[in-house]
Amino acid sequence: MPRADREQQMMTVAEAVFAERGYAASSMDEIAERVGVSKPMLYEYFGSKEGLLVACIRQVRAELHDLTAEAVIDARSPEDALRKGLITFFRFTDEHRRSWDLLLRTEAAVVGQAAVEEIEAVRQEQTKLHIALFSAYMPDADARSLEAAAEILVGACERLSVWYVRHDDVTPEEAAEHIMRMTWFGLRGEVTGHLDHSE
Repeated sequence: MPRADREQQMMTVAEAVFAERGYAASSMDEIAERVGVSKPMLYEYFGSKEGLLVACIRQVRAELHDLTAEAVIDARSPEDALRKGLITFFRFTDEHRRSWDLLLRTEAAVVGQAAVEEIEAVRQEQTKLHIALFSAYMPDADARSLEAAAEILVGACERLSVWYVRHDDVTPEEAAEHIMRMTWFGLRGEVTGHLDHSE
């Protein structure tokens, strides 16, 4: 098997094991056994259990970034762009329910600094996406205000996603609407004001 395919297989299995058992209770022995490789091979690829966790988080981060960036490309308005991005975010968490729950409650006292920093990088990447989206519709807006709005939105999404992954009967669209109702009213005032001034 090509190295890239083997690496992907290892991360897929590791994500499942971490999600099932929690990071602290997961063992490289079990992951290696499920993959069908030796434990030394896991260490050769990832260096440590934390290295494997970081690789899993980095993969989630890249996939989430690509999906949410694509979702807003053909948006018809600021509201449409925000809604599409939110629905895509919750669909993503829906497809990774157990691992997303793990990601948000990873034991900070157990994992190392590299894993903590990678989790924060996921948040910062989403914040940058929101800032870019807001800036497209409000090019003259105060940069600090846009940054604050993006941080608020990312925090709201993260907290709601903790609730969302534990409720199988809530759809991505319904979760997105909860955020829209709580945030769009204020954002709409900002967007409308800047669009009016630009005319």
